[in-house]
Amino acid sequence: SYGITAYDASVLTAEIESADFFEKVAHNRDGKMSANWIINDLFGRLNKEGKTLEDSPISADQIGSIIDLILGDKISSKIAKDLFDIVWKKGGDPAEIVVKNGMIQVSDIASLKDIIIDIIAQNPDQVNKLETNPKLMGWFVGQVMKATDGKANPKAVNELLKENLEMT
Repeated sequence: SYGITAYDASVLTAEIESADFFEKVAHNRDGKMSANWIINDLFGRLNKEGKTLEDSPISADQIGSIIDLILGDKISSKIAKDLFDIVWKKGGDPAEIVVKNGMIQVSDIASLKDIIIDIIAQNPDQVNKLETNPKLMGWFVGQVMKATDGKANPKAVNELLKENLEMT
C-alpha cells in the first residue's frame, strides 16, 4: 500500500510496464508523490506527444531523482516542473542539472531574511493593508519568489514573512 487512491492504483497497474515503472520510482520514496509524478507529469506528457512508456525519454531513476530533490528541499515543486522538462528534452542526471543550472532552492535563512526586510521596507502601504487583508501575504511571498527567480524555499519564506511582518 503506497497511500494512493484506487483509481491511481488502477491506472498504474493497468499494464505490467506501468506497474514495474511505478515500483521502481516509488521504491523507498513517497508513494503518493511517485504516483502523481508518473500519472500527471509523465503519462500526461507521453499522451500529449503520442508516445508510450517504452518510448519515454525519462527513466524511472530520473523521476525518482526529481522526487528526491523535492523531498530533500533542494528544489521547489515549480522548479521540479522545469527540471522535468529539461530532462525530457535533453536527458541527464537531474541532480547534476540542478547544480549546473543554478536551480537549487534558496533555503539560506540569512539571505532570505535580507530580501524580505528589503521588500517590507520598500512597500509600507502593502504592510499597512495586510492588517485588514491577510490574503496580501501571498503578494509578499510572490515578491520574494520574484526576487529569487523562484528559487526561495516557500516554507522558509512564509515563516520568515510571518516573523518579520509581525514585528512591523
